[in-house]
Amino acid sequence: MDITTLREQNELVNLFCNLAQIPSPSLGEENLINWIVQYCEENSLECELDGYKNIHIKVDATDDTKQPLLLSAHMDVIGDDSAVKIYLDGDLIKAEGRTLGADDKAGVANALYFATKLAKNTEIKHGGLELVFTRDEESGMTGIRSVDFSKLKSKYVLVLDSDSLGQLLTSGASYTMVRVEVNAFKGGHSGIDIGDKTRENAAKLIADLVSDFPQGVFHSENGKVVTSCNIGGISSGKLDVTNIINTHGEATYSIRSSSRQKEEELKDLMKFLVDDFNKEYAGIAQAQITFKEHMPAFEKVDDDYIPILFEKVAQKEGITPEISSFHAGAETHIYANQTNASGEKFAPYLVGLATVCNMHSDKEYVDYKTMLEGQKLLQSFFAAYNA
Repeated sequence: MDITTLREQNELVNLFCNLAQIPSPSLGEENLINWIVQYCEENSLECELDGYKNIHIKVDATDDTKQPLLLSAHMDVIGDDSAVKIYLDGDLIKAEGRTLGADDKAGVANALYFATKLAKNTEIKHGGLELVFTRDEESGMTGIRSVDFSKLKSKYVLVLDSDSLGQLLTSGASYTMVRVEVNAFKGGHSGIDIGDKTRENAAKLIADLVSDFPQGVFHSENGKVVTSCNIGGISSGKLDVTNIINTHGEATYSIRSSSRQKEEELKDLMKFLVDDFNKEYAGIAQAQITFKEHMPAFEKVDDDYIPILFEKVAQKEGITPEISSFHAGAETHIYANQTNASGEKFAPYLVGLATVCNMHSDKEYVDYKTMLEGQKLLQSFFAAYNA
């Protein structure tokens, strides 16, 4: 079977292929946005763009006693604006010589298809469905950061951006940049001044300080990394200049943590080591450390309603659920630190409704059969959610 035959036989696959064939690099999503807006008009879906051209779609509740649910996905992909030529390789949909864009158009397609079917079936009793399709997730997350969360009614959010069918990820790591600097008060000549005990080489000092800092896993639970610290690099002086006593050295680190408490413990340890250094080298050199958060932590909520329900539904559909955490960032992190129209904190989850492999490369592919299974999982989950 070729891709044309498959598209003719399956509406969801055809929708995915239509989306994937429209190039949409970060902040170059205009053609895709226009296509989705037109699709919504043709299928009588309530759709609007916010000020950043994120897409908001709503299916009104048929039972106001039930809670709405929010599905979220991003429209941009890693790749340029060159043509996307799709072909079928067994059960795998691929693109010739470039990224396919299944990250995250598999999520967009599943959400859009589901909303279309739900809107046309008014006999289903539900509390409403909200969809948010964002721009620029891959390069800066400016799309999700521009959403007016006060207009969203849902508490629970399924971010359809995981890469494996059946995944439900309940927490994710923050991303904090750390910069450590050492300034020695006196430089000098490596021969004439080398015996002066009031002079210390900043290259040696930054190396000594870094050797005391933690590296790698700082805290883990149940075999999963919760908090980590990784050095990016060390810089001081020049490799081909050895006759100078260096006066400046610096190092960079990244901290990732899905626990704010453990992240603060790590930061406190690093600050303690800097303070201890400054006491030891008072009058000779001084170190300072700064922290800059780029992504807030996505912490696990105490409410286990969604994980329990998801596990039950997945098993019923014959899909092995994977409920765990991940040590990276996604739009879940932004939702987790915002509140909805009722002032409630969102409870987001990163969900996999298709198996996507080799993301961000020209070897990327999606197993189309997992996309179909993901749609069944979504439909069954929504029915159980509104039971």
